Amino acid sequence: MKKLNVILVYNKDKDKILMCKREKEPFKGKFNLVGGKVENGESELSAAYRELKEETGITKDDISLLHVMNFQYKFDDMELEFFAGKLNKEVELIEEVNKLYWIDSKDNFFDADRYAGGGNIGIMLNEAQNIKF
Repeated sequence: MKKLNVILVYNKDKDKILMCKREKEPFKGKFNLVGGKVENGESELSAAYRELKEETGITKDDISLLHVMNFQYKFDDMELEFFAGKLNKEVELIEEVNKLYWIDSKDNFFDADRYAGGGNIGIMLNEAQNIKF
């Protein structure tokens, strides 16, 4: 089974969420959480920190990630691991491929015309909103 991860990054005040605008399919042109592939033999948490650093420049010193939940896509033979964290300081972002944006945390993340995942981002954010970081 192929494993991927997505990472919810709140800013220090927890009023903005870091997102990227996808440059390729699936969901080209839509906002998405940052993340990527879990390599063979790599732990889930290590993969999340690696992808976060590669795509944004954010490191373990900037944020503590929590594993919140997984989604299994049986027909695609894929598992999506969802992590969340809140920055402990201001950071300078480094874009790898996709352009990065801070989005208001009260936005409608179920809007499938604007956000990737067909509403799954909204579900993930609902699960993460009460976490005490």
